[in-house]
Amino acid sequence: MGRNTVLVLPWILAALALTLLALWLGSRDQQRSPARATLSVASMLSDVGAADYLRAELPREFEFPRDHGPHDGFRTEWWYFTGNLQTAAGRRFGYQLTFFRSALAASPSPRESSFAAGHAWMAHLTLSDLAASRFHSFERYAREGGGIAGAGGDGGHPIEVWLRDWRCEFAASGAPITLLAREAGVAIALELRPDKAAVLNGDRGLSQKNASAGDASYYYSMTRLGTLGRIEVDGESFEVRGASWMDREWMSGALGEEQVGWDWFALQLDDGSELMWYRLRRKDGSVDPCNGGTFVAADGSARTLRAGELELGEQGRWKSPRTGAQYPNRWTLAVPELDLELEVTPALADQELDVTFRYWEGAVDVRGKHAGREVKGSGYVELVGYTEQKPGSLSRAAR
Repeated sequence: MGRNTVLVLPWILAALALTLLALWLGSRDQQRSPARATLSVASMLSDVGAADYLRAELPREFEFPRDHGPHDGFRTEWWYFTGNLQTAAGRRFGYQLTFFRSALAASPSPRESSFAAGHAWMAHLTLSDLAASRFHSFERYAREGGGIAGAGGDGGHPIEVWLRDWRCEFAASGAPITLLAREAGVAIALELRPDKAAVLNGDRGLSQKNASAGDASYYYSMTRLGTLGRIEVDGESFEVRGASWMDREWMSGALGEEQVGWDWFALQLDDGSELMWYRLRRKDGSVDPCNGGTFVAADGSARTLRAGELELGEQGRWKSPRTGAQYPNRWTLAVPELDLELEVTPALADQELDVTFRYWEGAVDVRGKHAGREVKGSGYVELVGYTEQKPGSLSRAAR
């Protein structure tokens, strides 16, 4: 989407919501939202006003590193990074850094000023300090203009995405990727290098979100990014290394009328394989048929997983003390055709983002069996729409 995000996926939290936030803010730039979880993800990700934008309707040819950069003809786009890192002494951290772009008009008028805005931007930064059992979350948003926020670069030049001093930069060749962000005593400065090539999700990179034509995204992932750098928290600085995950999506479609949210999994196993899976949920608590994922083998070969190929079960719930939302907090995942069975557990129960939209996204631990051998690993899970859905409706295993 998450990211869903779509899923990080995922589709996460952007689309019309960013446009409305930008119009509400006018020309102001905010580092944190003054509103607390007053907007519904499902209602903001409607299809209103999307007809004039480019749509993801057919598979396309992807070109790297160019596609790491912006796709301005589409209404919504995001750059989604998550990762699990640790110090040499074994102190563990999880992080998320995400940039969301939403166009203010399909065909913006010529700019009369460098401060004129064609897009709205939002960014989320989180840090899970697992040794201290503390979760930090921050949000920024701004109208594009005056160099405050934006994205650009390709054709042999570095690609940059930024919102003030929160930045993501792809080298001219596509690697390394540099992430920089600092807020209220928390900072990350990381360098990411791909251990595997980008993987196209769905139908050659076309990820359908519901039955309506054009309600889809172009979606690819970099499932294992070797990571090293520094983390600062509570006045201390730590050298860290580990593995990150990047999701990239752009789209002009939306959630369907009956879709309320999604669950997104990005898991990295110690046998060198990775699993991405997303489950879309409906308002009545049922599972939407537009679910899917990707399995990446240790050698980098990828297999698309269709709805019904993965069995997902919930094993427990955690109740947010802020919203009362009840999020799943333990899962089983099984892909019989891959002889894969996994148990997934949050590394920290409370990893709910306290931002304009409340959702849960956090570091998880993984253990299980693959092809008859024991495996373990780590990853990230994103849970969206639970503040708008009645609890208990998905307590049984669902495909």
